[in-house]
This record gives sequence, C-alpha cells and structure tokens, in this order.
Amino acid sequence: MPLTSHRRLVVSATMIAALAAGVAPATSASAAPPAPAAVPQAPAVPETADTAPAPDMEGVVAALNAAVANGAPGAMARFSGPDGVRSRTVGVQDRVNGTPMDVRSRFRIGSVSKTFSTVVLLQLVQEGRLTLDAPVDAYLPGLLPDDRITVRHLLTHRSGLADYTDPMFANTVPGFESVRNRVFTYQELVDLSLALPRTTEPGVSYKYSNANFAVVGMLIEKLTGRPVADAYQRRIFKPLKLRDTSYVHPETRIAGRHVRGYLYPDAAGDPLVDSTEQTVSWAQSAGAVISSPADLNTFTRALMRGRLLSPAMMEAMTTVTPTDATGTRFYGLGLRRYDLSCGTQVYGHTGTVQGFYTYAFSTRDGRRSLSAMANSSNRGVVNTALGGTLEAAFCGKKPTVAPSSRAASPSAGDLSVLPAERDLPERH
Repeated sequence: MPLTSHRRLVVSATMIAALAAGVAPATSASAAPPAPAAVPQAPAVPETADTAPAPDMEGVVAALNAAVANGAPGAMARFSGPDGVRSRTVGVQDRVNGTPMDVRSRFRIGSVSKTFSTVVLLQLVQEGRLTLDAPVDAYLPGLLPDDRITVRHLLTHRSGLADYTDPMFANTVPGFESVRNRVFTYQELVDLSLALPRTTEPGVSYKYSNANFAVVGMLIEKLTGRPVADAYQRRIFKPLKLRDTSYVHPETRIAGRHVRGYLYPDAAGDPLVDSTEQTVSWAQSAGAVISSPADLNTFTRALMRGRLLSPAMMEAMTTVTPTDATGTRFYGLGLRRYDLSCGTQVYGHTGTVQGFYTYAFSTRDGRRSLSAMANSSNRGVVNTALGGTLEAAFCGKKPTVAPSSRAASPSAGDLSVLPAERDLPERH
C-alpha cells in the first residue's frame, strides 16, 4: 500500500529506471480496450529439490544492503525450502536505540493482508454463502451504484471503484497524520471512494484500489455475522498456528518484539516520521494485518499447497490476467504472480503501509517461499531494491558472463531486476 504505496515487479533490468522514476498513468474507462478473458496459465514444471536452484543468499544480502543504502534503516529476508530455512538481516529495526534487525520481529504487512482477506472470502464461496460472479449488491443491497460490479471484480481489481487513498495521501505526512489515530467504518471508506469518479467500467481493465477490499471486509462481516478479526483468527491464524500474526484494528500498538517503521516525507531532507503506531483504520481488510517473516512463509506455503482452499478455489485464485504489457506481472484473486528471469513463477503479494515494505511469495508447489521487509516507505528506490530478494532467492546465482569488449559495464540496476509496482499512492 501507503499503504503509502506498493509496487509490483518486472523481470527487465531496463525497466527499473522507468518504474523507479514514476508510475504509468491509469487507463481511463473510455480509452481502455476490453480486458482479455482470464485464461489459466500453463502450469510450471513441478519443481523438486534436485531441479530447483539453490537460493543465492549472497544476492539476497546484496539486495537487503541496497535497500539500506537507499534509505531504509534496516531490512530482512527469510527463505524456506527443501533444504531448510535461511534468514538474513541488515541494519536496525529501531533508529533511536539502535536495536539490530531481528528476523523474529513482527511488522505491519500492508497489502499482503489482501491475500488473507481473499482466502476468507473464497472459503465462504466454498461454503455456498456467495458466488464469485454475483453482483455485490445481491449481498450488500444498495451499497454500490452499479449492480454490474461482481465479487470477482473486487478480488481482481476490475470493479472501477476509485482508490480513496489517492487523495487521502496526496501529501504523504500530513495525510498520514490526519488518519493515524482515526477510526473509520467500512461504509465511510466506501463513501470516500464513491465520491470520486469511477476509473473503469466493471470488468474492463485492471486498476488497483483499496476500496475493493474495504467492500470485501464488509462482505465477510455480513456473511459471517462476526468481525473480520474473528474470521482471520478462526480460519487462518489458528489452523496454521500463526502465533505472530494478528489483526488488532483499531488498536495502534504492535505487541511483543517488533520493527519500528519510518515514513519518508515528500520534501527531500525532512526528517523521517516514526509511523509504527497507528490504527490502519483507513485500510482495515485491505492492509491492517501484522505478521512476521516465519508466519508469512508458513501462510504462503500452506496456501499454495492447498491447505486453506479447495482445488477449485485454488484454480480460481491462481487464474491470472496481466496487469501491464510486460508479460511478467499478473493478478488473480487477491494474489499476484511474478514471472522471474529464470522462468520460475511465484505467487503472493506485496505490501506497503506507512513505514514498511513487504514481499511474501511462494512457488506454486509451495516448496519454496520468501518473505522480505524493509522498514521505510514513500521511498521507491528502497522498494525496488528489496524486490531483488525474489530473483536471488528463487533463481539462484546468475551465470558469470565472460567480459568482452562489447559487454556493457555492470550497473546498480543489475543487482535487482525486479522493480516494484504501485499498489498505493507514493510521493517522492
């Protein structure tokens, strides 16, 4: 998110500079061609311990160091695979007392929360409580002004509902301070979105919006008769024994050992803002979950291995369509897919909430997973650098290329070929 922003990934070193420089303009409803029908991608060749490349932990550390060199106080990553767990940390998790980054610490995971919310909603689909292609207004009568908007449109960001966080965080720090301790209702968040022009006709094109997952939270609470926190706890946290994962909205504190998050102001040279304590009420089911690297690894692996959803629901969730023209970035139901340079496909989500960037991804077979975090936000170069952990972890060491007179000089961009993609507004 904001969260100040998220960013998704591309497998092209030449695109790093372009994405780091800015975000492509949103496609308007009038100009956008009809989106291609979501067609299941051909499954990747199943990996085994023998065929999967060993993680390049030196490359992971290089990516973490690059995140710190570009302004994050600290960063960490945890890789889990057939050969065990490998963790790396750099920098500090508290700038005031200098506490070193600790891979056991909790932090705010931002839009990775959307995957948790999607799992809950798809479980309700399995139970026959709603249908993906039914209008949202069938379950929440009169909520939306267009009964063509379906549940599937929410989960795929194709509803056309405007993202209310764009104007909310147009000025990063003042916007954050105005909502840091505020408690919103879901209805208030939806009303903020409906006060803005729609971005596309329902189903026409992909346009990321936190409003979609505010409505998802409303659906969960309407269909279960219980708060979203209860659904997370009973359906995901408890069955997977995610002891470091919580949803405490509207409380502001992160319990136990945790990382402090730092928000970069828009004006260069202004001091960082400690953004750790906040309600995250402006996001709720779109981005207010707290977790740890180990729990995120457990969650993405369990999801990909079918422990949370039926085969039919997993097929629906992993049926993806492109989010841009690169042929490397895709979105399913509350789930991203990135196609890495080595051909490996990874599924998961990125997260940005004020003070934190997060990546949580796994291979489709669930055998390998990576979670990575840097404790800053509104700093796109940090997010881009952190994305380099995915290439290093899942693709392993890159072959050494013999120097030649025609070879280009290596650049900093060669380290991280996975620049981040926007999830939430980010100002520089």
